[in-house]
Amino acid sequence: MANNPGANSQGAVFLDRDGVIIEDIGYLGDPALIRFIPGAPAAIRRLNERAVKVIVVTNQAGVARGYYPESAIAAVHRRISELLAAESAHVDAFFYCPHHPRHGLPPYRQECACRKPQPGMILQGAAQFGADLARSVLIGDKHSDILAAHNAGTRSILVMTGYGRAHWSNWSDPVKPDFIAEDLPSAVDLVIPLL
Repeated sequence: MANNPGANSQGAVFLDRDGVIIEDIGYLGDPALIRFIPGAPAAIRRLNERAVKVIVVTNQAGVARGYYPESAIAAVHRRISELLAAESAHVDAFFYCPHHPRHGLPPYRQECACRKPQPGMILQGAAQFGADLARSVLIGDKHSDILAAHNAGTRSILVMTGYGRAHWSNWSDPVKPDFIAEDLPSAVDLVIPLL
């Protein structure tokens, strides 16, 4: 899917979910277990105040593995939205991939274009909001996030929350994040001058 923004389009901020916005507790299917990473709601609010589109792109292979249904993902995202609203913040859209290439049953066990490091969710979000990928940034905590950003033609920031520190300490891929940040608030400090 090509991104063909208009002349006046601006960049968006794509966020991985677990390990970036909320604590990564493994396969999250229960909204009651949501815990924000400190400072994340305020960081998202800063982007909202600048009219920057905030788009979540998250792999959710727990569906393919049979740990929870897609309806559980919707419930988690509704609850994240409610909790963010209480902090005067919002996410403009949630995109998720329920697939896994090796685990589960069809239709969820499949090679797909949406599971990061594939760029499908980023491309879909950019198309929906008319975002200029050359001016956009993805913030993630995993190698697959950084590769997805690279594959989509956008910039990337690796945060040290979630799996970030462990992935960075073992990094061997020639594709590297454009920036490193301690957490989402620090990443937003880097992002704002770029947009």
